[in-house]
Parts: sequence; structure tokens; C-alpha cells
Amino acid sequence: MGSAAKLIDFGLDLATNPKHLRWLCPLLFIADAFLCTLIVWRVPYTEIDWTAYIEQVTQYINGERDYTRIKGGTGPLVYPAAHVYVYTALYYLTKGGNILYGQIVFGGLYLGTLALVMACYRLAEVPPYVFPLLVLSKRLHSVYLLRLFNDCFAVGALWVAIYAYQKRVWTIGSVAYSWALGIKMSVLLALPAIGIILVQAVGVGRALRQALLISQLQVLISFPFLPVNPVGYFSRAFEFTRVFLFKWTVSWRFVGEERFLSKEFSIALIFVHLALLILFLATRWIRPSSRPLSGFIHMILQPPGPAVQRAISLSVSPQFVLTTILTTNTIGTNMSSELVVGTLAVTVFGIWWGTRKDFVDKRAQKSRPGDE
Repeated sequence: MGSAAKLIDFGLDLATNPKHLRWLCPLLFIADAFLCTLIVWRVPYTEIDWTAYIEQVTQYINGERDYTRIKGGTGPLVYPAAHVYVYTALYYLTKGGNILYGQIVFGGLYLGTLALVMACYRLAEVPPYVFPLLVLSKRLHSVYLLRLFNDCFAVGALWVAIYAYQKRVWTIGSVAYSWALGIKMSVLLALPAIGIILVQAVGVGRALRQALLISQLQVLISFPFLPVNPVGYFSRAFEFTRVFLFKWTVSWRFVGEERFLSKEFSIALIFVHLALLILFLATRWIRPSSRPLSGFIHMILQPPGPAVQRAISLSVSPQFVLTTILTTNTIGTNMSSELVVGTLAVTVFGIWWGTRKDFVDKRAQKSRPGDE
């Protein structure tokens, strides 16, 4: 009985004590590196978009600058300009699109992103039992190693932004976020969280300057295409009217194709999305400000003095940064037209309940390093 109790205590300590992450993270990383190698070696590659991406950037390399005229085997180019630059680099790294070379590059990207996610989780003091889940996703290994999607680079840049924000290096975080947005528009889902974090961490004035930086970088990224056809670029790179095809949905088939593609259905999803953002804003995301929603809005319109702002900033912890961005992104992806109502309800309630406690840093009263 005594041995069993000690074994249970050891298991609980292993699952909850962050000190074990010093050896658990490297062990998981090495194991996943071997798994990635095995997948590339043994599992057949699945062609979806890689060839089309290479075809599109080949036209860019050959001098085409009108976004509306760049096309590939799966259709026109519908991603922002950073996507073009990333796959242009891959074109040269893979000697014109060699798939095996591409898988090696994406394998390195996967492992780099994994290491970055682990670092972000450790800063947020996530318990050790969560970390093995990071290396067990069949979907992630497939997307990175067998599909070579541009999502991988967008997500990698987003995690760089999260890490920078956790370390309170705000400008680098905003630059990384803008680069992620320049690869794929879906990164916009995290924008409400980033705005809320910056307002509380650096104040309204500096937050607006960070927003201006993000916008300016988007213009800079798109500059080679703007002189030729600026309207064509933005209409393709940020196509907000794009419709999710009914044939790709699984969970919403019960509503029928006509209703699924209707304007009313899209408006309903947008309304629920906004309602959920407001719910989490009022009950979770403004806790560092120690104000109700009305008080938070007043704080934006009439920013507090330096002493009060610094007190609020000290409560923007690495855990708050990680939780807020991931929650906002999860809400957005759950409002995609391919997810079922039950999944949405369970996920949102789980997040709302799981973040019911204040995620203000326990060390908030201690002085933090100077902000950039």
C-alpha cells in the first residue's frame, strides 16, 4: 500500500510539477524528430496544393505582378504577398519544387514550431501532462509533412508573435504577427486578442502605434504588386466574400446546401461569433484592467495615468497572453462553416469554464523588465 501511494504521488508530481519539463521537453522533441523522419520515409506524400503554389510563384519569378493573372492548377492565387515570398524561397531551396526537399524543409519548420510552442507553454506555466499532447496530433504531422500547406508558415510566425508578446517585446511581436497575416488571412482571427492585450499592456497610444505598424507592414509586403493592380491585389489577398463550399463540409450537411450557402446563414455565424467575443471580453479578457466592460471602454476613451497603466500592465502575464490569443483563435475556427453546433457549444463552454479563474500573473506585483 505504501509503495502504491508513493507511485501515485510520483505520477502526480510528474504530471504537475514544472521542474520535470527540463527533461520531458527535450525527450518529446527528440521522439517527435524520429517520428517525423519515419513519416517522410514511409508514408506516401499527398498532392493537394504544393504543385499549384510552385506554379504560381514561378509566374512571379518570371515577372508577373498582376495578382489577378497569377494562377495554378487549383485556381487563382488567393493569399497575401508574404505567401508568394515564402514559396519563392522554397522554390529555390527545393530546386524548383522537389517534394522530398520540401518535406525536409517543412519537417524542420514543424520541429522549430514545436520547440517554440513548448517555450510559450513553459512561460505560461502549463502543467507537464499537457506537453505529450503536442506530439500526438496525426493532423499536424499530415499538414506539415504530407501536405506542405502555407498554414504551417503562418502559424509558425504567429507563435513567434505569441512568444514575443509573452516576453513583452511588443514591436517584434507585432512584426511577426503582420508577417503571419501576410501569409494567410485566417490569422486575422487572433487580431481581437492582440488588440486587447496591447491596450492593457502598453496603453491606448502605444497600442494604436502597434496597429499602425502592422498595417504599414502589410502595405510594404504588397508593394511590388500595388503599382500594377492594387484593387486586384487586395481583392484576391483579402477576399472577405469568399464562400466555403458545401461539398467540403461534414457537420453542416443537415442544413442543406441552399441554406448553407445563403447570406442569412453567413450573417448568423458572424453574429454568434461577435456575441462570443463580447462574452469573453466582458467576463475574461479585461480582467487585468480590473474594470467592468463599461469601465474598460471608458479607459480606452480616456486613458489612465502612467501609474495606473503600469499596474494594469503588470497583470498582463505570459499566461494571459497565451490564453487570450488561443481562445480568440478557437472561437473563430469554431465559427467556421464546417463545424457542428454541438462541437461549438462544448468547445466554447469548455474554454469559458476552464478560464473562470483570474489568469492574472501571481508574480504581477513583482517588477517586470522594461518594455520595448
